[in-house]
Amino acid sequence: MRSVGRRLSDGSIGGRGPAPAGYLISQMVQCLLIAALSGSLFWLVWIYGNSLRDPRYLDGWILAGGMSLQLSFHIAIKRAKLSPKSVMRWRKTHILIGYLLIAAFLSHADFSLPDTGFEWALWAGFVLVTLSGIVGTYLAWSLKAKRRIDEGVSYDRIPALRSGLARDVHAAVVEIDPADAQIALPGLPGMPHDAWIMDLYTTHLRDFFQGPRNFTAHLIGSQRPLKRLTDEIDSLSGYVDQQSQEKLAAIKNLVIEKDRLDFARVYLGLSKVWLFVHVPITYALIVLSVLHVLVVYAFSSGGW
Repeated sequence: MRSVGRRLSDGSIGGRGPAPAGYLISQMVQCLLIAALSGSLFWLVWIYGNSLRDPRYLDGWILAGGMSLQLSFHIAIKRAKLSPKSVMRWRKTHILIGYLLIAAFLSHADFSLPDTGFEWALWAGFVLVTLSGIVGTYLAWSLKAKRRIDEGVSYDRIPALRSGLARDVHAAVVEIDPADAQIALPGLPGMPHDAWIMDLYTTHLRDFFQGPRNFTAHLIGSQRPLKRLTDEIDSLSGYVDQQSQEKLAAIKNLVIEKDRLDFARVYLGLSKVWLFVHVPITYALIVLSVLHVLVVYAFSSGGW
């Protein structure tokens, strides 16, 4: 019998542990950098406005330039010619610019609601892009901080991996070690350890391995369903012999690995759905922004 489950370095049931100190420090530094750059942008626009120039042109072109960089990120990813490290750097830059564009947008809108229907369309488009971007950032953070997922695990491979785990746990349950038959004395029945394990499988495990489970728990980061299963296994392990304890330990690893796949399915699936929301709205916003620039310059006397 092979065991595909694995313990993680932090020793937790499902691999969720406290985020590394270096990761938290890097996030704090990034937040401070965003705050500093946003404050600098507001100060620059204020200075520009006090020089008797229309500040909407300055923050407007900053907004347009940032959106162009965001579009170039998507094009670079679609070309699929970047190394994994380059993709990571691009993604970090994309997130940083996205947060800075919030400050540019607030400055350009003068912290007020729009007046016309076209302005409302621009405003709603930017808000939707921003909110979907924040959701995407949270999903990426969840995959990294809540539980590690193997790089080789893709959304499309999860059903096949889950089927393999179901076969493994069934084989582990029905497997009868010939050494167990030698323990029983002639004329006396052996200990019903295998029957207990089979009952555990039919009562708790078979349904768990038949398909994806615990969507809501994984979405909110709860480990209670997994803990209930592992507690059942640990409870039974205290009443069986050494051979059965080893079998239960292998089964527990398979349960943990199946739970990891369910977690991956939730967050990788949400990431796929997120792309169908974030990307189309982004392109629609870019089209509206181009029209906005044309309208502004068509009815203005000058750019500065």
